[in-house]
Amino acid sequence: MDFLLDVLIVAAAVAVAVTAMLLVRRRAPDGSYFSDGDRASGVFGVLATGFSLLLGLIVFLAFTSYDESKSGAEALVVVQQFETAQFLPPAARRQLSGELICYGRSVVGQEWPRMQAGSESGAVNPWALALFRTMKTVQPTAATEQSAYDKWFELTSTREEARRDRVHASEGVIPTPLWRVLFFTAAIIMVYMLFFADSGERAVVQGLLMGSVVAVMVATLLLIGVLNTPYRPGVGQLRPVAMQQTLGLIDQVRAALGQDDPLPCDAQGTPR
Repeated sequence: MDFLLDVLIVAAAVAVAVTAMLLVRRRAPDGSYFSDGDRASGVFGVLATGFSLLLGLIVFLAFTSYDESKSGAEALVVVQQFETAQFLPPAARRQLSGELICYGRSVVGQEWPRMQAGSESGAVNPWALALFRTMKTVQPTAATEQSAYDKWFELTSTREEARRDRVHASEGVIPTPLWRVLFFTAAIIMVYMLFFADSGERAVVQGLLMGSVVAVMVATLLLIGVLNTPYRPGVGQLRPVAMQQTLGLIDQVRAALGQDDPLPCDAQGTPR
């Protein structure tokens, strides 16, 4: 449905722009409003080049954030921490394993819907606090336990950084002033195009001239909007596939290890 909406937006923008061009064309002189077409084309080239460079930079920025969010780095660290927990003392091992699963469930069942709605505040995940409290009680004795203990905190930092990137992407990486400059520049180009109206040229050619430029600009702006809000419902929406796969993998490992302890949360990550 959102794809059809995007198509309608592009079509509506093109229709408005072409109509404006044809209306201006009625009173336009033969050869356009510019007495020197080469000079006018040169100025238009400067405008178009500047707009293209700005678009390219913004698309790169938005796609980088989108790609980092799609990589599932946070889910990978959860698996690694689960593996690390198996080398800690037995009591902490069971508790940390359960809290890690609850952390993953809360990401899928609670944080992801908030990101889709744009209401995720980035507050500390309660299960991250539970993991921290549990680790404060751990007293490693053997060399393997000490090594796992040190590795755990290293992975915790990596997980928190990955979560911060995920939450940051849900808020959008393109600031409002940059959006304003984009729309302002696009409007300048559209107005400038109207001065190329030429009563001596066929209406189809004039419509194609304006419509093709507007279609490319609007489609690119819509693309930037999708990349800037990767969790919003619609085409290109990111889903918690990586974390769901991680939870499935952990369940398989727990079954293989014979770990059937009850978990401290429900399927949505809510504490029991």
